[in-house]
Amino acid sequence: MKGFIDDANYSVGLLDEGTNLGNVIDNYVYEHTLTGKNAFFVGDLGKIVKKHSQWQNIVAQIKPFYTVKCNSAPAVLEILAALGTGFACSSKTEMALVQELGVSPENIIYISPCKQVSQIKYAAKVGVNIMTCDNEVELKKIARNHPNAKVLLHIATEDNIGGEEGNMKFGTTLKNCRHLLECAKELDVQIIGVKFHVSSACKESQVYVHALSDARCVFDMAGEFGFTMNMLDIGGGFTGTEFQLEEVNHVISPLLDVYFPEGSGIKIISEPGSYYVSSAFTLAVNIIAKKVVENKFSSGVGKTGSDEPTFMYYMNDGVYGSFASKLSEDLNTIPEVHKKYKEDEPLFTSSLWGPSCDELDQIVENCLLPELNVGDWLIFDNMGADSFHEPSAFNDFQRPAIYYMMSYSDWYEMQDAGITSDTMMKNFFFVPSCIQLSQEDNFSTEA
Repeated sequence: MKGFIDDANYSVGLLDEGTNLGNVIDNYVYEHTLTGKNAFFVGDLGKIVKKHSQWQNIVAQIKPFYTVKCNSAPAVLEILAALGTGFACSSKTEMALVQELGVSPENIIYISPCKQVSQIKYAAKVGVNIMTCDNEVELKKIARNHPNAKVLLHIATEDNIGGEEGNMKFGTTLKNCRHLLECAKELDVQIIGVKFHVSSACKESQVYVHALSDARCVFDMAGEFGFTMNMLDIGGGFTGTEFQLEEVNHVISPLLDVYFPEGSGIKIISEPGSYYVSSAFTLAVNIIAKKVVENKFSSGVGKTGSDEPTFMYYMNDGVYGSFASKLSEDLNTIPEVHKKYKEDEPLFTSSLWGPSCDELDQIVENCLLPELNVGDWLIFDNMGADSFHEPSAFNDFQRPAIYYMMSYSDWYEMQDAGITSDTMMKNFFFVPSCIQLSQEDNFSTEA
């Protein structure tokens, strides 16, 4: 069941009833303990199927265009293509990856806010016509290099929290839209719709209210210039929880009925990324070094005294690898100790670091853990988003292996939906799982 990020041929382990994700992780912890203790991912592709079913049940009127940069693992792209999603691409490489799966250009949008001329030309060459734009300079580049472009004007929202976009704020103002529409008319660029994006960090539902109202204004404004508007892109920002998706739908559904009613010929799309993949991947890392720091100001839970140590643990993966997103946002997962320990075992203040010894390579600043040893394993769930970038050569970092799995029940659910391995999933090779673990199985992970 082994696969790497750039492998086109990978296998997916079909798990028998009674075998679960924990069993798979146990199996590969044991294997990696014997063969070098390298970090590894386990990807449960069934969770992606479930997320798509959830999307269809709650917001079926909105077509998802998966944000490829979030996780471009071939297995992820292939299963999403089979499920019928569109794809939001930021580069030539991403467009090529998706088109190799047989996805039609009409199901691809080019969303980079700062486009290279060569990549605009590539989009024109392969027929990817729909793209976003938020300023005059980009509009002129598109006009010169893509005669068949269909542009979505990217408007700013009132979301000033930052979220996954950090301090980089994209999107034009409502006031500037008229100027861009005038420019598009002069340049003979076709404007077909509007895009906005609300950060997942935003908790104010009113942001959607204002964004949809602004989008309707731009649609009306574009009509004055003679543009035929037929697409609204409500962006990403979906965390993956059913509650949040229902909450967003509760806010936007009545507004869509008013501003962009069914039958108006306007296609509603979105750009979910982490929504689909975050919960589908789990990362296992190994403790490669340990440092004890005397701490006279705090004590371990379950112990008395004022002289308890704190621990610094160094792992074989960090911000120059799978935790790259930690440089720009908070970690959205809590480390879990793989080895079994007693419920009353004392917990100590601990920090977790990557292998580079760089002060930026801090994964968790402060957490409570039992005392660990070199060779122990930590498990991080919700690691499917923004964890699969090309690794740095720093400290000879090795790319973690990826092991894919799916339960038989999820596989049958896909078949019931008419999706089989001989449709679009040409690279899927399903193999029966050979993992047969009982609760009594124990693996030694000592160094």
